[in-house]
Amino acid sequence: MKMYLEDILSISGQPGLFKLISKAEGKSNVIVESLLTKKRMPVFSSANISTLKDVSIYTTSDDASLKSVLESIFEKYNGEIVLSAKPSNQDLQKFIENVLPEYDKERVYMSDIKKLVNWYNILITNEILTKTNIEESLKEKIEENKVEE
Repeated sequence: MKMYLEDILSISGQPGLFKLISKAEGKSNVIVESLLTKKRMPVFSSANISTLKDVSIYTTSDDASLKSVLESIFEKYNGEIVLSAKPSNQDLQKFIENVLPEYDKERVYMSDIKKLVNWYNILITNEILTKTNIEESLKEKIEENKVEE
Protein backbone atom coordinates (compact mmCIF):
# COMPACT_ATOMS: atom_id res chain seq x y z
CA MET A 1 0.00 0.00 0.00
CA LYS A 2 1.33 3.42 -0.96
CA MET A 3 1.29 6.27 1.48
CA TYR A 4 -1.75 8.38 0.68
CA LEU A 5 0.16 11.63 0.02
CA GLU A 6 2.82 10.09 -2.21
CA ASP A 7 1.06 10.85 -5.52
CA ILE A 8 -0.41 14.21 -4.49
CA LEU A 9 1.50 17.16 -5.95
CA SER A 10 1.71 20.90 -5.58
CA ILE A 11 2.81 22.70 -8.74
CA SER A 12 4.21 26.19 -8.42
CA GLY A 13 2.04 28.72 -10.25
CA GLN A 14 -0.96 26.37 -10.40
CA PRO A 15 -3.91 26.59 -7.99
CA GLY A 16 -4.86 23.61 -5.84
CA LEU A 17 -3.39 20.14 -5.75
CA PHE A 18 -2.83 17.48 -8.39
CA LYS A 19 -2.83 13.72 -8.51
CA LEU A 20 0.03 12.07 -10.39
CA ILE A 21 -1.47 10.00 -13.21
CA SER A 22 1.61 8.85 -15.11
CA LYS A 23 5.33 9.42 -15.29
CA ALA A 24 6.73 8.63 -18.73
CA GLU A 25 10.10 6.84 -18.77
CA GLY A 26 12.79 9.01 -20.30
CA LYS A 27 10.35 11.83 -21.01
CA SER A 28 10.63 15.18 -19.34
CA ASN A 29 7.00 15.46 -18.31
CA VAL A 30 4.33 13.88 -16.15
CA ILE A 31 0.56 13.73 -16.54
CA VAL A 32 -1.43 15.09 -13.61
CA GLU A 33 -5.10 15.51 -12.77
CA SER A 34 -6.34 18.58 -10.93
CA LEU A 35 -8.19 17.70 -7.72
CA LEU A 36 -10.23 20.89 -8.23
CA THR A 37 -11.31 20.60 -11.88
CA LYS A 38 -10.59 16.88 -12.55
CA LYS A 39 -8.88 17.94 -15.81
CA ARG A 40 -5.68 16.21 -16.88
CA MET A 41 -2.65 18.01 -18.22
CA PRO A 42 1.06 17.49 -18.87
CA VAL A 43 3.54 19.13 -16.52
CA PHE A 44 7.09 19.56 -17.73
CA SER A 45 10.25 19.03 -15.72
CA SER A 46 10.94 22.76 -15.75
CA ALA A 47 7.93 23.27 -13.42
CA ASN A 48 8.55 23.40 -9.68
CA ILE A 49 6.72 20.26 -8.46
CA SER A 50 6.53 19.17 -4.81
CA THR A 51 5.13 15.91 -3.50
CA LEU A 52 3.08 16.57 -0.36
CA LYS A 53 4.92 13.82 1.50
CA ASP A 54 8.12 15.89 1.11
CA VAL A 55 6.67 19.18 2.39
CA SER A 56 7.30 20.34 5.94
CA ILE A 57 6.40 23.36 8.06
CA TYR A 58 8.95 25.41 9.97
CA THR A 59 8.71 25.15 13.75
CA THR A 60 10.85 26.51 16.56
CA SER A 61 12.51 23.07 16.91
CA ASP A 62 12.50 20.33 14.24
CA ASP A 63 10.36 21.03 11.18
CA ALA A 64 6.96 19.30 11.21
CA SER A 65 6.01 17.12 8.26
CA LEU A 66 2.96 18.32 6.37
CA LYS A 67 1.52 14.83 6.79
CA SER A 68 1.65 15.03 10.61
CA VAL A 69 0.13 18.54 10.58
CA LEU A 70 -2.70 17.43 8.26
CA GLU A 71 -3.40 14.44 10.50
CA SER A 72 -3.42 16.73 13.55
CA ILE A 73 -5.97 19.01 11.83
CA PHE A 74 -8.04 15.93 10.90
CA GLU A 75 -8.12 14.79 14.54
CA LYS A 76 -8.87 18.23 16.02
CA TYR A 77 -11.64 19.00 13.51
CA ASN A 78 -13.06 15.46 13.18
CA GLY A 79 -12.32 15.30 9.46
CA GLU A 80 -14.49 18.34 8.72
CA ILE A 81 -13.78 21.21 6.32
CA VAL A 82 -12.04 24.09 8.16
CA LEU A 83 -12.31 27.86 7.70
CA SER A 84 -14.36 27.48 4.53
CA ALA A 85 -15.27 31.16 4.09
CA LYS A 86 -12.48 33.63 3.32
CA PRO A 87 -10.75 33.58 6.71
CA SER A 88 -9.26 36.71 8.21
CA ASN A 89 -5.60 36.81 9.16
CA GLN A 90 -6.70 36.58 12.81
CA ASP A 91 -8.69 33.41 12.08
CA LEU A 92 -5.69 31.91 10.28
CA GLN A 93 -3.42 32.85 13.18
CA LYS A 94 -5.75 31.19 15.72
CA PHE A 95 -6.06 28.14 13.50
CA ILE A 96 -2.31 27.50 13.13
CA GLU A 97 -1.70 28.15 16.84
CA ASN A 98 -4.37 25.57 17.62
CA VAL A 99 -2.94 22.83 15.36
CA LEU A 100 0.79 23.64 15.47
CA PRO A 101 1.55 25.90 18.45
CA GLU A 102 5.32 25.63 17.93
CA TYR A 103 5.24 26.92 14.31
CA ASP A 104 7.95 29.46 13.49
CA LYS A 105 6.16 32.82 13.43
CA GLU A 106 9.06 34.43 11.53
CA ARG A 107 9.25 31.91 8.66
CA VAL A 108 5.64 30.72 8.27
CA TYR A 109 3.69 33.41 6.41
CA MET A 110 -0.07 34.01 6.19
CA SER A 111 0.06 32.77 2.59
CA ASP A 112 1.54 29.46 3.86
CA ILE A 113 -1.26 29.08 6.41
CA LYS A 114 -3.89 29.85 3.73
CA LYS A 115 -2.29 27.20 1.51
CA LEU A 116 -2.34 24.69 4.39
CA VAL A 117 -6.06 25.31 4.98
CA ASN A 118 -6.78 25.12 1.23
CA TRP A 119 -4.81 21.88 0.80
CA TYR A 120 -6.44 20.30 3.85
CA ASN A 121 -9.92 21.14 2.54
CA ILE A 122 -9.08 19.78 -0.95
CA LEU A 123 -7.79 16.51 0.58
CA ILE A 124 -10.95 16.18 2.71
CA THR A 125 -13.28 16.99 -0.21
CA ASN A 126 -11.54 14.43 -2.44
CA GLU A 127 -11.55 11.80 0.35
CA ILE A 128 -7.76 11.45 0.25
CA LEU A 129 -7.32 12.40 3.88
CA THR A 130 -9.55 9.86 5.64
CA LYS A 131 -9.50 8.01 8.94
CA THR A 132 -8.82 4.76 7.05
CA ASN A 133 -5.82 6.24 5.16
CA ILE A 134 -4.38 7.69 8.36
CA GLU A 135 -4.76 4.38 10.21
CA GLU A 136 -3.17 2.41 7.33
CA SER A 137 -0.29 4.88 7.19
CA LEU A 138 0.25 4.53 10.94
CA LYS A 139 0.27 0.70 10.65
CA GLU A 140 2.87 0.94 7.88
CA LYS A 141 5.05 3.19 10.02
CA ILE A 142 4.85 0.72 12.93
CA GLU A 143 5.78 -2.14 10.58
CA GLU A 144 8.74 -0.17 9.18
CA ASN A 145 9.98 0.51 12.71
CA LYS A 146 9.76 -3.20 13.60
CA VAL A 147 11.80 -4.09 10.50
CA GLU A 148 14.47 -1.52 11.41
CA GLU A 149 14.89 -2.94 14.94
